[in-house]
Amino acid sequence: MKRFQLGEFEEIVLLTVGVLHGNAYGVTIKDEIEQRLNREVSVGSLQITLRRLESKGFLKSTPGDSTESRRGRPKLFFEVTAYGKKALDYCKESRDELWKALPQMVLNLK
Repeated sequence: MKRFQLGEFEEIVLLTVGVLHGNAYGVTIKDEIEQRLNREVSVGSLQITLRRLESKGFLKSTPGDSTESRRGRPKLFFEVTAYGKKALDYCKESRDELWKALPQMVLNLK
């Protein structure tokens, strides 16, 4: 099922858009990832990933209202599509299968 495969950062971004349901735009997505995962995110890598996920059909963007503070540019809000949900389901199922297959001995290593 290669069509549903996601890279690690793509999966994180897609999950974060779902977490922020209704309020997912560049800054909130970046802040949420940095807070929850204690991981720095560059604006450039996030924007490229958002566009790539949108081009794959996993995300859909909608422009918000333009504001004076943004010099007339609207925020671009993102939401997970049904296809994106299938990709997340596939990722979770794949990881769960691998976790179940790990021998208990490996999990007890120190």
